[in-house]
Amino acid sequence: MKEYNKYDKSESKFNERKAMIADMILNNNMYVPMKAKEIASLLQVPRDERHVLQEVLDALVKEGTIDISKKGKYKKPDKNRVVGIYESTKKGFGFVRVEGRENDIFISAENTNHAFYMDKVSVAIIEEEAAGRKAEGKIIDIIEHQVTTVVGTYQQNGNYGFVIPDNAKILYDIFIPQGKSLHAVDGHKVVALICDYGKGQKNPEGVVTEIIGHINDPGTDIMSIVKSYDLPVEFPEAVMKSLYNVPDKIDAKDYSDRMDIRDWQMVTIDGEDAKDLDDAITLTKEDGIYHLGVHIADVSHYVTEYSELDKEAYKRGTSVYLVDRVIPMLPHKLSNGICSLNQGCDRLALSCLMDIDEKGNVISHKICETIVNVDRRMSYTDVKKILCDEDDEVTKQYIELVELFKRMEKLAAILRQKRYSRGSIDFDFPETKILVDEQGRPLEVKAYDRNVATRIIEDFMLIANETVAEEYFWLELPFLYRSHDNPDPEKIRKLGAFINNFGYTIKIGDEIHPKELQKLLGKIEGSDEENMIARLTLRSMKRANYTTECVGHFGLAAKYYCHFTSPIRRYPDLQIHRIIKENLHGGIKEKRQKHYEEVLPEVAKHTSAMERRADDAERDTDKLKMVQYMEQYIGEDFDGVISGITEWGIYVVLPNTIEGMINVSSLKDGFYDYDEHHYELVNRMTGRTFKLGQKITVTVNNTDRILRTIDFVLSE
Repeated sequence: MKEYNKYDKSESKFNERKAMIADMILNNNMYVPMKAKEIASLLQVPRDERHVLQEVLDALVKEGTIDISKKGKYKKPDKNRVVGIYESTKKGFGFVRVEGRENDIFISAENTNHAFYMDKVSVAIIEEEAAGRKAEGKIIDIIEHQVTTVVGTYQQNGNYGFVIPDNAKILYDIFIPQGKSLHAVDGHKVVALICDYGKGQKNPEGVVTEIIGHINDPGTDIMSIVKSYDLPVEFPEAVMKSLYNVPDKIDAKDYSDRMDIRDWQMVTIDGEDAKDLDDAITLTKEDGIYHLGVHIADVSHYVTEYSELDKEAYKRGTSVYLVDRVIPMLPHKLSNGICSLNQGCDRLALSCLMDIDEKGNVISHKICETIVNVDRRMSYTDVKKILCDEDDEVTKQYIELVELFKRMEKLAAILRQKRYSRGSIDFDFPETKILVDEQGRPLEVKAYDRNVATRIIEDFMLIANETVAEEYFWLELPFLYRSHDNPDPEKIRKLGAFINNFGYTIKIGDEIHPKELQKLLGKIEGSDEENMIARLTLRSMKRANYTTECVGHFGLAAKYYCHFTSPIRRYPDLQIHRIIKENLHGGIKEKRQKHYEEVLPEVAKHTSAMERRADDAERDTDKLKMVQYMEQYIGEDFDGVISGITEWGIYVVLPNTIEGMINVSSLKDGFYDYDEHHYELVNRMTGRTFKLGQKITVTVNNTDRILRTIDFVLSE
């Protein structure tokens, strides 16, 4: 992962040279394989810069862009050679993920060449991809070990010990020699630095660098996940020192040249426990036109480019929301203080003021710097009580705002209908809500549904994000967009074949329109198979990410989309605030435009990766707490629905969103065949069938905290 301060001129120049050399070797038909000395002569590289040329060539070879022959001549790589990231599985085989390639490459256990989890590797394709089957490869060379530390449980064995990795995809225990354990004892969760990756029968070797705590100590479980994802918890000293310059109140000089809207009726609507309030809403209506204001904390006023705060925010990329804690992108003095739109406090904001007609069209808008003061900090729960439950007590408490909330509800419904009419897809899955006590023990796991208040805020944030993205697309300025590519046609064809089993169809051409998937979700609404087909539909789609090109958002059926509304917790939002404010202050000059063109591709790539890291860490902590929660119910029965079927097991989801698996070997009535076309398990002797969406009763048989799995058996 590149450090933030590395995208300076020297790095930029090095990358330019790499691109130029790669282009010459790969794309110039006149090029013939040459040695470094010959390339230097051809390009008239001065003698005192030839070492730089060699560094460029070495870098291109290492990353697999070009190849070098046994005679030292640089050439195009073999057509059947690719470079990617190896991801092992606990069964011994693995897959290599290649950037730009749609499907992973399968690597059998005998062809891994002892590659370690997440190694950057060179792969020879030994069997090309065919219908319904991945390409198969053989790892030829290990280019780089990307995993350098492992989190696991220490186990003493005489004078030495082993670290048993928490990550089941790391296939080897790490050998810890005598004197390298940091005095860890059995059951300690530790961080081990790998010194030798091993070969053949020899285990990787390492040293213990940190003891997280004993496996039974409160908080050790979550902190182990934090460490395994290398999530930064404490802020560096330089960052904390820089906070001395951050004020507790806005300065009088900050009021000038800003639109003062402190007298507008304004609210924030968030969860009860939210502390970083980065968006507020104003809404009036005159002559059939809604005047919607989405006011976003002006974080970039305090977090300036290349400051210590900015470097750390970039490094983190996003705030991470775990079951029992939040790891913020910015220190609390900013996220909960001067940047948070707290009730009754003057705050600096960047506002998107939109005039919207009764059909949901934004007929005019203005993006401007403002001073705001929030009248009320509202919760989703209380707004729901006013609009849906007609709770007299809560309604009286906020009587002066009731008309505002009713107006919000009407406009949100208009905006939602407009999005729906163009094909926007709404996956209305219940989220998982996990409640834990002070010791981190899970007290309750339940499905948490969105309500009218959460939808109102979603709808208003979406229209603001679209409006900002469209303006900056037409300004033709460097920008960061939130993009969602069209699904892979093969995955959509598989989805189409699957839903035919339930009597549903979708129109599939060269590309699918989001409206087709939207119609499908409408057809399955209320059916037994609704949740299962919706999840399979979601899995058939690609993942959204950040890009410098405006390629649109498939899921929202939006031509223009960006993330503008959460600069406290997402770095891309902070980055585009900077661009917007610079444009508001006299425009972006040519030099600055070039600067953004250079840095934004790396920002997009890095922040997309940090978002994935945060999502994975959040998912793992949820799984762990679900496992811990179900430990108390071993031997008890639950009603569930079959959510997935493979040849080795039946996945069952419970009403509280917890998922476990019935191993096929535990089924007591004989042998079952797996029908991959219908996603069914069939007993040819008895005729018994297990299908997706089928309701069944299961017994909790076992749980595993290390693997984070829950084993069910079919109830008698």
